[in-house]
Amino acid sequence: MHKSFVVATGVAALTITGLAAAQDVTGAGATFPAPLYAKWAADYNKATGVKINYQSVGSGAGIKQIDAKTVAFGASDMPLKDEELAKKGQMQFPTVIGGVVPVVNIKGISAGQLKLNGQVLGDIYLGKITKWNDAAVKALNPSLALPDAAIAVVRRADGSGTSFIFTNYLSKVNAEWKTKVGEGTAVNWPTGAGGKGNEGVAAFVGRLPNSLGYVEYAYVKQNKMTYAMMQNSAGNFVAPDDTAFKAAAAGADWSKSFYQILTNQPGKDSWPLTGATFILMHKVQDKPAEAASTLKFFDWAYKNGDKTADDLDYVPMPASVKTQIQKAWGEIKDASGKPVYAAK
Repeated sequence: MHKSFVVATGVAALTITGLAAAQDVTGAGATFPAPLYAKWAADYNKATGVKINYQSVGSGAGIKQIDAKTVAFGASDMPLKDEELAKKGQMQFPTVIGGVVPVVNIKGISAGQLKLNGQVLGDIYLGKITKWNDAAVKALNPSLALPDAAIAVVRRADGSGTSFIFTNYLSKVNAEWKTKVGEGTAVNWPTGAGGKGNEGVAAFVGRLPNSLGYVEYAYVKQNKMTYAMMQNSAGNFVAPDDTAFKAAAAGADWSKSFYQILTNQPGKDSWPLTGATFILMHKVQDKPAEAASTLKFFDWAYKNGDKTADDLDYVPMPASVKTQIQKAWGEIKDASGKPVYAAK
């Protein structure tokens, strides 16, 4: 039986229907790269006639689905440690790099006017700072007319790699956050209303006056959201864009391991909430043709999808890293030990 899935992108939806079993590929997970995967899938379908189904259900659900082998690939913005992958018999590879961005809905304040740092952002999400005109927020924004209004905090309701990047960052820059809450795709949030997916948080912030949330940058652009400037580890206030994401990713050593965390990186231009997004696959494949179709799609995306990634403000992987990834695909084999796909 063929199935249809919808990939929600925040402003539009792409419906993809199943084809013949040999060509039909289904993946599920992170909402962070969903706008890009939707566009890649549409372009790939035009170029090859092959359909890619991607369910934007959050990183936590994507990890569960690949563990259960109900999808050909899982997608997560939280990389799994090498030892955890070994236990599961899986491998992971990065597709693109992007940024998580604090967004606000405050009357009279436009994009890039509000400045925040990790300490203040963490204290708001801890419920310690509850009003926009709190002294700590005003100290960062002395010339901004901040309202005497309660901050409506918005966070993710589902298991999310976007939340992992956000909470990993807060754990590095706010000691109380690290002690009381910590990091993960799902945490015990001290405060806030939950939205499902990046699209859910974006919609919540768009509707709620005086709100603060966090979403992947593509959703900021697509929904014309009001983003905050963030103070990075060099002490500079920076705006989110592909240059700032590239700066944060510059120090990653992908040759050692694909397990790379890119939050709070050094560099005067680095965006502090930067992260890569990853694909998870089993090393021994019960359905080698499906696995080959999956890798063929990502191979095509690496060769033909960089401009699309740029247009949506994701950062493509460097050519040298793509070569490492394509080599690593040799680990994905059928039951007889033969690699399912060789990149050409």
